[in-house]
Amino acid sequence: MNWDRVFDIPSDLQHSWTGLVGLHLREALLPVLAGLVISLPLAQLCVRFRWLYPPVLWVTTVLYAVPSLAFFVLLIDYTGQTELTVMIPLTVYSLVVLVPAIVDAVRSVPRETLAAATALGFGPVRRYVQVQLPIAVPAIIAGLRVATVSSISLVSIGALIGNQGALGNLINDANIYNRPELAVNAVVSMALLAILADGLLVLVRLLLTPWMPRRAGRTRNAGRKRNSGRAQNAGETPKAGRPDPAAAALEDAVR
Repeated sequence: MNWDRVFDIPSDLQHSWTGLVGLHLREALLPVLAGLVISLPLAQLCVRFRWLYPPVLWVTTVLYAVPSLAFFVLLIDYTGQTELTVMIPLTVYSLVVLVPAIVDAVRSVPRETLAAATALGFGPVRRYVQVQLPIAVPAIIAGLRVATVSSISLVSIGALIGNQGALGNLINDANIYNRPELAVNAVVSMALLAILADGLLVLVRLLLTPWMPRRAGRTRNAGRKRNSGRAQNAGETPKAGRPDPAAAALEDAVR
């Protein structure tokens, strides 16, 4: 294994290492974004019409069980050996993670919060966008983290259809040119991309949910509860804790 040639990319791939990284991110993240765009209205329909959720979940689960190679065979006559042939199955696979995550998160919103939003004049769409979704952000981000990491790993299968696997093409070339360092490059690069993408999504969740308790906050809250119990035993008035997330989201929507 020649470690000096780890970033010496074969010319048949027509990309530098940074070019392959950019291509990999495009083929991995665009399907997740498309899956999110499809999942948001679909999940709302499943929440509004409960009878719709079981068949939607069944269809997405069955499609997820279809091997990616079988998807490629079905699509290649219509989309050719292109990035689209890789992106369509990845979009479908993301639905099986995102749809249940969004449905369960939206259903977990307290009825009192929905009733308060309705009393304030919120229509179904505005209530969904400004009240239910903000409260559901932690669960949605959790689903996005799973879908994103899975998509980053599955892009490499595209190497089987005309070098559409981005970094996965390095694994194929490692076999062709007997250069195992290319396979190491691909595996380590994809792992780092997955870790970075996951970390960015965690940061996005922290920015979008300032009302969520942090670890330090949980420790302080536990201390407040203990102090509150002591204060009650001593006949003192305990201090107010952190506001309810649903109430905080509703206050932000009203503003």
